Amino acid sequence: MSIAKWRPQGTDIMRPFWIESWSPVSRMMEEFLNNSRTGDMMAWGPNVDIVENEDSFEIHAELPGVKQDDVKITLENNVLTLSGEKKQETREGKDNYCRIERSYGRFERSFSLPNTVKADAARAGYEDGVLKIHLPKAETAKSRLINIEAKK
Repeated sequence: MSIAKWRPQGTDIMRPFWIESWSPVSRMMEEFLNNSRTGDMMAWGPNVDIVENEDSFEIHAELPGVKQDDVKITLENNVLTLSGEKKQETREGKDNYCRIERSYGRFERSFSLPNTVKADAARAGYEDGVLKIHLPKAETAKSRLINIEAKK
């Protein structure tokens, strides 16, 4: 449940008459805009794919334009955290940007992992702006076939 600012019905004089019919859309947009993070907390976050195989989990995170040295991976109390910073390019001279759409700044994403992950055997690789983290499962977590014994 999220906390929202209370506004009594009809107190907003400048509110158009037709806004009531769009209230779900306007409410959704207001929540989206009010919940967006500001400042240097998180201007962007990497998109990830999480795959569960028979013997491991894999996390693939897109980090275009981020140097490997600017990425930190921590695993503590079964919470995997990716953090780092995408630095803005600096150029000599005076640039007149017409549009800036790329995001820059610090990022942090955390993922809760099951207790069955072998944290000491985790490994990561970084190639072409994609971070790949391999998290093997413990033997107890792997599925196995149980034979049914015949009745004698």
